[in-house]
Amino acid sequence: MNILSIQSWVAYGHVGNAAAIFPLQRLGAEVWAVHTVQYSNHTGYGDFTGMRMPAETVRDLVAGIAARGALPRCDALLSGYLGTAAVGDAVIEAAKSLRAANPRALWCCDPVLGDQVPGEIARGLYVPEDLARLVATRCVKQADLLTPNQFELGYLTGLDTATLDGVRIAVARLRDMMRPEGPRAVVVTSFAGEQTPADAIDLLAAAGAQTHLLRLPRLDVASSGAGDVMAALLCFHFLRTGNIALALEWAASSLHGVLRRTAAEQSRELLLVDAQDEFAAPSRRFSAKRL
Repeated sequence: MNILSIQSWVAYGHVGNAAAIFPLQRLGAEVWAVHTVQYSNHTGYGDFTGMRMPAETVRDLVAGIAARGALPRCDALLSGYLGTAAVGDAVIEAAKSLRAANPRALWCCDPVLGDQVPGEIARGLYVPEDLARLVATRCVKQADLLTPNQFELGYLTGLDTATLDGVRIAVARLRDMMRPEGPRAVVVTSFAGEQTPADAIDLLAAAGAQTHLLRLPRLDVASSGAGDVMAALLCFHFLRTGNIALALEWAASSLHGVLRRTAAEQSRELLLVDAQDEFAAPSRRFSAKRL
């Protein structure tokens, strides 16, 4: 399995490509990584060094990969934090180039736009508004697998996602907006509705005529990068199985194991290396329930 991953990079810690590459490699995938930013650490620390990559650099790197004749062997484009609308344009072009070379390839798009605190008012966007609009109006239309969180689902659809019924309606709306030739798969990677216990977090996956709910125990851990790991694992397991419910079960179970290890060690950064066996064989398996 070959995956072109275009997202952020940090030298210290695990977010973006620094969160996605190792789990994918541990599972046996080849990852061709293109970075949209290169920072010393994630911005949650308050200060960092490094730079955003110009859109032309992203284009040049993808063109260089294409020049090796590699794109026909690429199974998926995985995209995450883009940084600027110009880089978003470059990623859309990369998706078009990949599909021209391999029409069966999927675009797994993690719309990294913003977040919210469960039970509180949404924090809102943490990317520029022109980038958020580009993702909502152009990336969504070409994506095959989308992995929004609760806030992002509401932003992309303009619908209320405070309840389980609201999430289901918003997911259906989002799927209608996606590329009709693809599987139109959506996984809401975390949400809390009126039926979600205070000590749990819910995930919802939809593809074809099926919708599944998976509930995880809530852990006392605030490490960044969990969403990036989740999107990478969903991409891999959906490619591997073709079944969104199985992909959700594998990805959620593996990530929960990593987060449990991270919480036990009270680490600010995800312990991807220490907990790497969770990717191949999760220590606890969670099952999705069909709705």
